Amino acid sequence: MEMMEKVERLREKANVSYEEAKDALEQAGGDLLDAIVLLERQGKVRGPAQSTFSTDYEEQTEFVKVRDKVEEQENSAPSFGRTFGRLFRGFVGFIKNTTFIVTKGEDVLFTMPTICFALLLFFFWEILAPVMIIALFFGIRYSFEGEEEAEKANSILNKAGDFAQDVRSEFAKKRQ
Repeated sequence: MEMMEKVERLREKANVSYEEAKDALEQAGGDLLDAIVLLERQGKVRGPAQSTFSTDYEEQTEFVKVRDKVEEQENSAPSFGRTFGRLFRGFVGFIKNTTFIVTKGEDVLFTMPTICFALLLFFFWEILAPVMIIALFFGIRYSFEGEEEAEKANSILNKAGDFAQDVRSEFAKKRQ
């Protein structure tokens, strides 16, 4: 290969001027590879980008711990599945740790674990729900005992009982 061709080739590969390419080739004795190495040492040519790989976790800063990523996702906008799951777990915890109580006045008619009541209501809701509503008009009251969340349910049940009592009182007044 002629000197001019070598200068042209080095200039294209190293992206340097004709003068720099000619000087590097003269110093390298006409060897293209030595001329490129010489230009790299002078800082006129950048060497190829280097990559390193390691199995050591500390050196791999671009990786995220799985636990951190899961916590981040849980704290982000809740999905329907997570919301439903949270509500279901709360419901199961409630029925597991409470007792359903049926009273009339000051007398306790009977008590049962809330899980039994929930199963009865699930399978026989068409019969049990109307009977329970009608029983409210005869002075029957319902309540839960056990969990803090039972207070919320009890306030709703008390309002239903008070409403039935008011309707019963109004009906009694109109009959007289």
